[in-house]
Amino acid sequence: MIRLQKYLAECGVASRRASEKLITDGLVTVDGVTVTELGSKVDPAIQKVTCDGKPVVLDQKVWIMLNKPVGVICTSDDPEGRERVLDLVSGVPGRVYTVGRLDVMSEGLILITNDGDLAHRLMHPRHHIEKKYQVWIDRELTPEEIDRMLKGLTCRGEKLKALKVEPLRRIIANQPGYTLTLGEGRNRHIRRMMEVLECKVVRLVRVSVGPLRLGAWRWVEGAPVLDARDSDGCPGAFHLGLPSGRAWTEAEAKLLPVPPELVWTRGRVAVLNFEILGACSVL
Repeated sequence: MIRLQKYLAECGVASRRASEKLITDGLVTVDGVTVTELGSKVDPAIQKVTCDGKPVVLDQKVWIMLNKPVGVICTSDDPEGRERVLDLVSGVPGRVYTVGRLDVMSEGLILITNDGDLAHRLMHPRHHIEKKYQVWIDRELTPEEIDRMLKGLTCRGEKLKALKVEPLRRIIANQPGYTLTLGEGRNRHIRRMMEVLECKVVRLVRVSVGPLRLGAWRWVEGAPVLDARDSDGCPGAFHLGLPSGRAWTEAEAKLLPVPPELVWTRGRVAVLNFEILGACSVL
């Protein structure tokens, strides 16, 4: 048995809060009976649910790990008509949404899913899921500045801190880089920290969210999870040996080391079956 509003949210009808309003507005029925009481439970295996007269069916869980390029936005709607993350996965059936945003000038790991529970467990601060970023700036940080970042900087009345600040070996255009580990990500968290320190951000890449990272194929409980790097080791497009920006052909997709029914590919994107990520102990 599952709470009705949770079931509606998991089916992609609306967010959990919006689903509660659909229920109280009398738009949801279970086995033909209108249900308006919040907290009501349903057994999807044996009961039929409708919303506004349309059947509500639980879609197969989908997780997408996408390496967002610069210039692509994470919002679902954009009045300016800019390219959205969801445009890169327009062939995925059903309603999906992004988990954890990156600003338009940042790049790296973005998760796209229709699974509200796992999204909540990955992103809510109380679950303490660490997120790692690589940032290149216009000058080196002093030991005192790194200490301030670890203790917390105040920007526009909000305290921002990093759990770890580690120098990177790789230098881009003579600009030093650092790996920053965050316990929670606030709006433009790293850019605002650098603003306080009067540093200019040259490049900002999210490289991991909990157990999910840009890097290479790895195995979790016997199941592969896809991530990627450029040939030189820098986070890049999902290509697994193909030139960046080139889409998989049907023949090449069949050579992926994962059963074909578990993967759907389109350019930079790979979609894996829910059970693969569900095996992660952190989740």
